Amino acid sequence: MQEKEKKEIVEKLSILKSKTYSSDFWKNSQKAQEILKEIEFLNKKLKGGGKYDHLPSLVAIFSGVGGEDSEDFVKILFEMYLAFCNKNNFDLYVLDETKNSKGGYKNIHFEIKNKKSYGKLKKQNGVHRMIRKSPFNAKNKRQTSFALVEVLPKIPKTDFHFNEENLEISFSKSGGAGGQNVNKRDTAVRLTDPETEISVSVSSERSQEQNREITLELLRAKLFKKHREDEKKKKEGLQIDKKLKIDWGKQIRSYIFDPYKMVKNHKTGEEVNKLEEVLEGNLNIFEKEKK
Repeated sequence: MQEKEKKEIVEKLSILKSKTYSSDFWKNSQKAQEILKEIEFLNKKLKGGGKYDHLPSLVAIFSGVGGEDSEDFVKILFEMYLAFCNKNNFDLYVLDETKNSKGGYKNIHFEIKNKKSYGKLKKQNGVHRMIRKSPFNAKNKRQTSFALVEVLPKIPKTDFHFNEENLEISFSKSGGAGGQNVNKRDTAVRLTDPETEISVSVSSERSQEQNREITLELLRAKLFKKHREDEKKKKEGLQIDKKLKIDWGKQIRSYIFDPYKMVKNHKTGEEVNKLEEVLEGNLNIFEKEKK
């Protein structure tokens, strides 16, 4: 946080707190509660916490350049986040996945249902890079692969509304867990917002209705993210794209398996030689990122 922004928050807090000292502060209880919530939010922001840090999270990992190595990298990252959840007693629930024939993933979506999981994982947002000798290459050459990690807060309906009537919906047979009943019926649901072309699908539940509800939650989170990005561009006087564009240029982390083992945080410049520890779910290894 920049000093100017910090100063503005402190000044605003001072004004709001002075209102609470008024003898008629509780005369309008609704307004009083709003002021107290605003004070709580600003205090959290001042300490480095975000407005949505307390929420559960919706996570997606997409394979990028690198073919089968990239899809295997998605699997490695997914297993890293699963290990993180096990260490923190978080519940991870797979919503949808597209596997390849080698056990990797073209993409995978999952929910971490525990509160505060978004705050703990939001710094994972961005492009991750892996360098290693490829097990899929006959000559065992070094291969660079990329995967995109998207971490979103599970936004309540009351916080963000969008027009559900314009959504395009389609159904397909579910390939997820759930037994023969799932696989015989068209239970997987895909929803697409035609304006932004954002499309999400869920196949984890036994019924269309359950999958539709979860798909709406996932779509709400993605549309909310785009809405916030558009608002930021407006303030900065930048052009807004109607369609969603994935930015593969913002690399945040590199995992180097060969010729040495290292993890590099591109946001802080830190490098640690604890690759196995990170892949085992220790995501708080970078000291500068904690600040």
